[in-house]
Amino acid sequence: MSSNPTPCPSEPETEPRSLRIEDWLTVIVMALLALITFANVLVRYFTNSSFAWTEEISVFLMIALALIAGSAAVARDQHIRIEYFAEGGSAQRRKRLALLGAATVALLFGVIAVLSVRVVWDDYRFGETSPGIGVPQWWYSIWLPVFSALITARAVGLFMRRIKAKDADDADVNEPGVSA
Repeated sequence: MSSNPTPCPSEPETEPRSLRIEDWLTVIVMALLALITFANVLVRYFTNSSFAWTEEISVFLMIALALIAGSAAVARDQHIRIEYFAEGGSAQRRKRLALLGAATVALLFGVIAVLSVRVVWDDYRFGETSPGIGVPQWWYSIWLPVFSALITARAVGLFMRRIKAKDADDADVNEPGVSA
């Protein structure tokens, strides 16, 4: 008995190999969060004070983690959707909704990437510093357009895989001599 179920025809046939990037970044960020939190707990326990910088770094890492995981979810086609609508109806309707979903995610994060560049530029230009440790704010904000562009690229890749799967399904249906 195989533990791998046969993929549904509406699902992309394979996930990108380059997802290792997101997977490793997730591991690294989670490890950093655990180490920072553990170090802060130890310092609080033994000295009754805490590292002030840990909260600022932890918040940044959690936001980065959410964006990295969002990129992996989009690439794996596991992003948030309303299953009642996404999985209901005919196969053609499901394929069209899958294409619409991928295109919408690509558009949304493309816009976020473009607009957040202005935020980074303003942080740099005005010399904004972080409230906790006083480092330049753009050190944190630069990652929003980077990760948003990554999510956009993943959504475009999902859209292209869906188009290829749709074309392959259409070719199978239109091919003479093939019974459905």
